[in-house]
Amino acid sequence: MTTTTRPRVRETAAPAPVPGRRTRLSDRWLAVGFISPAMLLLLLMSVFPLLWALYLSFTDYSVTRDAPAGFVGLRNYAEIVTSPEVHQRALTTLVYVVAAVGLQTVLGFGIAYLISRRETGRGLLTTLFLIPMMLSPVVVGLFWRFMLDAQFGVVNSILGSFGIGPVEWLTSQNTALLSLVVVDTWQWTPFIMLIALAGLTAVPKYLYEAASIDRASEWFRFRRITLPMVWPLVLVAVLFRAIEAFRQFDLVYILTNGGPGVSTETLSFHVYKVAFLGFNTGTAAAYGILMVVVVIVLAQLYLRYLNKSKEGR
Repeated sequence: MTTTTRPRVRETAAPAPVPGRRTRLSDRWLAVGFISPAMLLLLLMSVFPLLWALYLSFTDYSVTRDAPAGFVGLRNYAEIVTSPEVHQRALTTLVYVVAAVGLQTVLGFGIAYLISRRETGRGLLTTLFLIPMMLSPVVVGLFWRFMLDAQFGVVNSILGSFGIGPVEWLTSQNTALLSLVVVDTWQWTPFIMLIALAGLTAVPKYLYEAASIDRASEWFRFRRITLPMVWPLVLVAVLFRAIEAFRQFDLVYILTNGGPGVSTETLSFHVYKVAFLGFNTGTAAAYGILMVVVVIVLAQLYLRYLNKSKEGR
């Protein structure tokens, strides 16, 4: 009697679960849960108002009119681009930005260079110079409005002690824009100084030591070592300050209210008048969209210039 043996069937074991995959999925969902509130807030506070303003810029909507908004196409944009008033406000804004940012750059870099050469008291001096930047623009505007008052201001009082008559700083067309530039420079020069000081302290000391061994002059070291190493950081600071000065509103509103006449009426203040005094919401939205486009285009051109200057070094 012969017995037949059945072939043993090899049982395949089930694949073991991969513990790392489940952990990665849970971490991903946890990250989504943490990021979602911030992204939702960003959409509600930034993206949605921008899209709504873009929609209103193509309408004749006004908050004081009960009629629904009517679509007008590019009429608001055409009126803005061809308006002589807008050209005048744009020229005023350009003069203000160039004068304020240029003066802040020269003073900020100069102060940072002098502070960087000190061995003692550098931290105390830096803190003292940063105080104006920490103040609110409204507080700065009120502070300087009292100081520049033609009758009771301390500035005219000091000038009077030298035999100089009172100056109408904020009520004269010859000095109102200059006063705005001075006040903005007083507040934001520390910003340029801080960026420049960070670049000056990061310059390797061995470069100066090698230059001193070669008996290079102070002017040569500044022109060949200090300025090329720090200038890219200063240019980035200039970009931020130019954008801030382009949309300046606080100081104009507090100090001059756009006057005398329209001599200090910048584009941002003009948009405020169109939106909240003239109640032309659609036109004001078109102003805002155009200002955003101008800032983006100029910033892109400026960044391209920075990249080309870095490549050419």
